[in-house]
Amino acid sequence: MDGMVLELGYALDTFYFLMCTALVMWMAAGFAMLEAGLVRAKNTVEILNKNALLYGVACVVYLLVGYNIMYPANPVSSVIPGIDFLLGADNTTESVVAGGDDAPYYSGMADFIFQAVFAAATMSIVSGAVAERMKLWPFLTFAVVMVAVIYPVEGYWKWGGGFLDQLGFQDFAGSVVVHMAGAAAALAAVILVGPRKGKYGKNGEVRAIPGANLPMATLGMFILWMGWFGFNGGSELKIANVEEANAVAKIFVNTNSAAAAGMIVAALFARALFGKTDLTMTINGALAGLVAITAEPLQPSAGLASIIGAIGGLVVVMSVVTLDKLKLDDPVGAISVHGSAGIWGIFAVLLSNDDATFGGQLIGMAATFAWMFVASFVVLLIIKAVMGLRVTEEEEMEGMDVSECGMQAYPEFGPGHSSMGLSSGSDKSGTASKGQSAPGYQASQAVSK
Repeated sequence: MDGMVLELGYALDTFYFLMCTALVMWMAAGFAMLEAGLVRAKNTVEILNKNALLYGVACVVYLLVGYNIMYPANPVSSVIPGIDFLLGADNTTESVVAGGDDAPYYSGMADFIFQAVFAAATMSIVSGAVAERMKLWPFLTFAVVMVAVIYPVEGYWKWGGGFLDQLGFQDFAGSVVVHMAGAAAALAAVILVGPRKGKYGKNGEVRAIPGANLPMATLGMFILWMGWFGFNGGSELKIANVEEANAVAKIFVNTNSAAAAGMIVAALFARALFGKTDLTMTINGALAGLVAITAEPLQPSAGLASIIGAIGGLVVVMSVVTLDKLKLDDPVGAISVHGSAGIWGIFAVLLSNDDATFGGQLIGMAATFAWMFVASFVVLLIIKAVMGLRVTEEEEMEGMDVSECGMQAYPEFGPGHSSMGLSSGSDKSGTASKGQSAPGYQASQAVSK
């Protein structure tokens, strides 16, 4: 009877893990829709190609080597993981029914695929930050190195039992391990690639470059919100008893509460600052709330989770404005959402998790940022020397859809077509039409005054 109970629990936990994996995989669609909505029409096909191909690349290279670096069978040390290739056999019935603390309670293959979609999500953060000017194939070359080595190494430090885990660094589902890590890599790429042409004026003014499809961007936000239930809920790793089932339900409530509060506060803050309710700030406020609660979605009450998300909403708006002042061009606000809110989230853990210490959280954040930024910068610098990172000025003006992909997302509105008098998403100068919204649009107006 005990063996049957153990087998049933194993099956239920594995099924739950796989359903959460499906939700996190669906976040790839969320990233694609969000980014496609926030770039100009002339760059839509290219950004969709980036998101589709990076998912495929991430899954293949994480299968080949990344997973075994992040979770090595024989680590060299607490800092340097081991290396191995492909996957071994899954658990057996005998190992499950043997019981004990070391008995597996979900499939090893389920663990791999769950971690693989996390790796893809980390890389997706980079694509939006370098949108509209970084070449497709150099980006995908970086994705290979990022998911094969750079991300798995820092993932090992925490989730693979490395030195950050031994230090007591607390990051439940990846505010730093996934989100800030991706933002640090994105920051390195943004610095090397440079801003889009026409984004910043000679006298420090910041010009809006509106996205082409805000309904699509809003859809992307809701897809990501939905996927986050799997992202945070799946990280509990277990559901097959009353205590764990209640924990998962609480994680869902806290995740939703933080997102809702972040969205509302970001909208109110943007309204107070700029006099308008900027939709892109509303979108990024929800995502910032989600990132902030990801570090600890279980321990806080729903009220505290709402406060954590609300502060995330404030942080993301201030971060977007600050990055524009620093002339760091991030078309979708990825660095602000995943980096700035991720840093807030990792310290917000101190509000509810007694096992967390300020020193441990600070070291974990700093070590992860330093590794991800420096390693990414070096790899991208090499790629820049060999392949180049940025399209030519002429290709940027024409749009990357034509130069990189040979097609347009909306051909009836492209160059040479007069339907409704619309062009490929920008005027001949490459600057945006007045009165439209975009990430940091109202902030841009405030900065330039």
